[in-house]
Amino acid sequence: MELALYILAAALIVGGLLGSILPVLPGIPMVFGGIWLAAAVDGYRHIGVWWLVVIGALGVAGIAVDFVASTLGAKRVGASRRALWGAALGTVVGMFFGIPGLLIGPFAGALIGELASGNSVLRATHVGVGTWLGLLFGTLVKLVISFVMVGLFGLALLFG
Repeated sequence: MELALYILAAALIVGGLLGSILPVLPGIPMVFGGIWLAAAVDGYRHIGVWWLVVIGALGVAGIAVDFVASTLGAKRVGASRRALWGAALGTVVGMFFGIPGLLIGPFAGALIGELASGNSVLRATHVGVGTWLGLLFGTLVKLVISFVMVGLFGLALLFG
């Protein structure tokens, strides 16, 4: 039974790393869940409460950055409220169309929202690109934080 739980923990961690790139999976929570499961199966001998608190706090920071990044990208270029709502809606709709939808959805939503605010096509395109770059930055940060969490897990196994 222990082996099956370790395999499940590893699958959660690997799935979480994939989920850091693919928004259809909750990447950081899956990584943390896998780490926590491995720690529990081990009886918290190598990975104690403090390691889990540090890794968990890092995960919370990663989730916060992910939520804020696209909004900051749009706001940085002066997006209207409609563009922000459009980007959010475009992201949700884009999830149903796979990777191309996730790449095009936020951009198209922000573009349409900015056009609905009465701005020019050039201005709307600028806002769409800013939103997309914010999402890209958020994904990159989320991926880096996921790998740092796994790295800390490895350190805890070696030295904990």
